Amino acid sequence: MQLSPTADYASLKDRVALVTGGGQGLGRSYAHHLAAQGAIPVIADYNEAAGAAVAKEIEDAGGTALAVATDVGDQGSVEAMVAAARDRFGRVDILINNAAVFSKITMAPFWELPVDEWQRAMQVNITGAFFCARAVVPAMQEAKWGRILNISSGTPYLGLPNYLHYITSKSAVVAMSRSMARELGPWNVTVNTFIPGVTKTEVDRPSVSDEKFKGYIDMQCLKRMSTPEDMSKVVLFLCSEDAAWITGQTLLSDGGLNFL
Repeated sequence: MQLSPTADYASLKDRVALVTGGGQGLGRSYAHHLAAQGAIPVIADYNEAAGAAVAKEIEDAGGTALAVATDVGDQGSVEAMVAAARDRFGRVDILINNAAVFSKITMAPFWELPVDEWQRAMQVNITGAFFCARAVVPAMQEAKWGRILNISSGTPYLGLPNYLHYITSKSAVVAMSRSMARELGPWNVTVNTFIPGVTKTEVDRPSVSDEKFKGYIDMQCLKRMSTPEDMSKVVLFLCSEDAAWITGQTLLSDGGLNFL
């Protein structure tokens, strides 16, 4: 992945950034863009091989990265991941709660959704974000600096049908960020929600056909498909010192598909 960053965020240099779900899709892009600014991504992914591949891509490009196999829905796994990052780099500055159950979930009316799939979506998308934030707080409080970025979705604002487990979990992320921001403000830790737009990546999404992608573009104010770089630029800003006075907020970047 060759990058040509259009902005220079010097404040990200040497910052240790945990990126959950960083082994593919937008998480992979976030990790690469952070590394291009001199940050040190920790790729926390359930798929150990995918996480290791992204870390190698970053290192081959001259950056520093660490891959840690992590199930964010398991508290012990999350705590081990954060401990590995602190043991290796001595700090944790940034958390991007990106991991989520989505790409291959069942699409059906809510009364037909498998209960175990509902429970897994909640465990990963909400409880997993809680576990990760909880685990990084001591390092951020000690440093009196931190960035927590919780990734939500535009689907709750569309009222999209047949994704109730995903939509419910991503709605909760917004409220979680606001309360976390209140609680962590005294330590100079910002907490925000980022809503990325509909973006094609290398991840297969069986529930979203090319026709559906085109339909979303037709609904947008800006008539093109967004790119991982579009989304990653926003992430860089929110993680940088340029966003030091922004917390508890929800930032939407989707070409005008939704309005908050």
